[in-house]
Amino acid sequence: MNSSLQNGTVVLVHGAWADGSSWAEVILALEQQGLQVVAAQIPLTSLSDDAAALKRTVARTKGPVILAAHAYAGAVIATATEEQVKALVFIAALAPDEGETVAQVFYRDEPHAKAPKLAPDADGLIWMPEDGFANAFAQNATAEQIALSKAVQRPIALKSIQEPAPKPAWKSRPSWFLIAEEDRMINPKTQHFMAERMDATIHALKVDHTPLLTAPDEVANIILEAAKATLSYGTKAGTRAP
Repeated sequence: MNSSLQNGTVVLVHGAWADGSSWAEVILALEQQGLQVVAAQIPLTSLSDDAAALKRTVARTKGPVILAAHAYAGAVIATATEEQVKALVFIAALAPDEGETVAQVFYRDEPHAKAPKLAPDADGLIWMPEDGFANAFAQNATAEQIALSKAVQRPIALKSIQEPAPKPAWKSRPSWFLIAEEDRMINPKTQHFMAERMDATIHALKVDHTPLLTAPDEVANIILEAAKATLSYGTKAGTRAP
């Protein structure tokens, strides 16, 4: 166990149609490596609301922080400006640039043939269709994982994907990106574009959209790689030259 990692905290941020429990297996794997782990619960009501919720979670931590996000939450962790945030990890995530919306990057490339049809309800909330979990959200998951995902799903507000993003933290923090090559929600071509644009350390794996469920060890290893690179060298780590 790396003793320097014991002073760091990983904050994990869930995406749409999920909550912090989606990170359960990753949390256990990281804690076994001596890292403190917190799963931030975000309301999925607007990018600003979600950024504020993340800010409150980070404020509860001590010492250096690694932020890791799944899917929509990539836009959320990119709003973090706290000095204690040393690195960002994007897991099949969306990463709009300043002035872009989540919707613009999500729909940048053609959808997969099995991608769900998404539309807001009368309250402006977007729910995952029931068959979307098995067909696209996590097609490699077990029947039990899919059943649990359906049971706990939380909708995302339309305004969350329509709000322009601020200047992203990945322009000033080192970043890692897990590209899900079998993703049926976010086109892998889009993920390559975003990862290359942010000059991230890239791991392209043959996993589905939700590897937190279906490949948790691989996800944990990438987060651990980011932690070792940015938490082990004192306060100078975690910044990027302009």
